[in-house]
Amino acid sequence: MNAELTISTHVQRPYSTDEHRPARADVTACASGDGSPQTLAFYMRISFPLLIVLALVSAVGCKKYDTLVEKNAVCDEKWANIDAELQRRYDLIPNLVATVKASAHHEEETLTKIAEARASASQIKLSGDDFSDPAKMAAFQKAQSELGGALSRLLVTQEAYPDLKANAQFHDLAVSLEATENRLLRARQEYNAAVKDYNAELAKVSGKVLNKATGKPFKPRVYWTASDEAKTSGAPKVEL
Repeated sequence: MNAELTISTHVQRPYSTDEHRPARADVTACASGDGSPQTLAFYMRISFPLLIVLALVSAVGCKKYDTLVEKNAVCDEKWANIDAELQRRYDLIPNLVATVKASAHHEEETLTKIAEARASASQIKLSGDDFSDPAKMAAFQKAQSELGGALSRLLVTQEAYPDLKANAQFHDLAVSLEATENRLLRARQEYNAAVKDYNAELAKVSGKVLNKATGKPFKPRVYWTASDEAKTSGAPKVEL
């Protein structure tokens, strides 16, 4: 009778708290970071996939950043071509004005307007954030449009002055000016194409996220749009 009672008590006795302590101790050791092999293995299993994800995200982000930098550099290169043609135009104007002045004595008003338009246009220099400022781009475009219109009117005056029309120096300068205006038109078209490509890349979701994460170093650029007068008249043409 006593033997049966002892066996029954032994079977039905619940596990003591001490019997579970080793298992909880292992978990506590992992959580507390005690430097044991079990702890290191535990953290490696968790951190390794996270490291892979972070590496992939960083690689994609770096590639996108490099793409934006490259496309922005292309825009700068195309604008440098515009600057070169504008400078060539500025250099031609004084000689052209002097030649016309020697033969067309009654065109003082036209020549004065050209000199003023040249001075105004050459003073406006764009760089950096100016290309993302609509107001500054508008001022630049207005000045260039006024200068182009004044040059077109100057070339028309040759019809009223046979001596000027027959002047070889005027002919050479006018031809050089027309070639410069045509190159300037192509350079402007190439710049606008580069801006379109850059702005499209920046407008993508990945571009927006990267730009925001890096402090917004990239800004959309403004196109160089032709004025109504330029669209109608186009580049100055020489008809000799």
